[in-house]
Amino acid sequence: MRLVLICIILSEALIFPACAHTGVGPGNSFSSGVAHPLNGADHLFAMTMVGLWSVFTGGRAVVVWPATFVAAMLGGFAAASSGLQMVFVEQAICLSVVLLGVFVVFGVRAPVALGAVIVGLFAFFHGHAHGTEAAAASRLIPYAAGFALATSALHAVGIVAGFCLRSSLGRLLLRAAGGCAAVVGLSLLGG
Repeated sequence: MRLVLICIILSEALIFPACAHTGVGPGNSFSSGVAHPLNGADHLFAMTMVGLWSVFTGGRAVVVWPATFVAAMLGGFAAASSGLQMVFVEQAICLSVVLLGVFVVFGVRAPVALGAVIVGLFAFFHGHAHGTEAAAASRLIPYAAGFALATSALHAVGIVAGFCLRSSLGRLLLRAAGGCAAVVGLSLLGG
């Protein structure tokens, strides 16, 4: 129960910066691209959960899932920047945080190809949101390179945490982090 309360307090503290997809365009620079994924709970939790989930599955997932996420995110960015309109983008992003958190909580092990499809789908929505915001920007490539780098760094944080916390207590802490991600995602869905 305490963990749920901590997660709720954490999510409420992060809720305003978590709504990173406000329609306000980003800057036209690499540095604003790097900063964007670091400014919202939806990004922070989703990206680190991809890294953690890949470690729980192990093997090639540790490389394939984060790489798939970045590639699909860039695809979503390009599609939105080119004018592709989609509905329920924000809801899909919030749902990605919930589901990735749940996968970590339960230590779900998925076949590498299935996990790649799941994270790729989630990533496409994350990238679409970036592309929609950046549509008016004149320098899309530096911005995209920046958020791809920051996303990769957040994946790496999840991977390193997963490998460093291999003990029983460490696994419990990682699963608690997944629970926090799920709670944050639910609060974002309801927000």
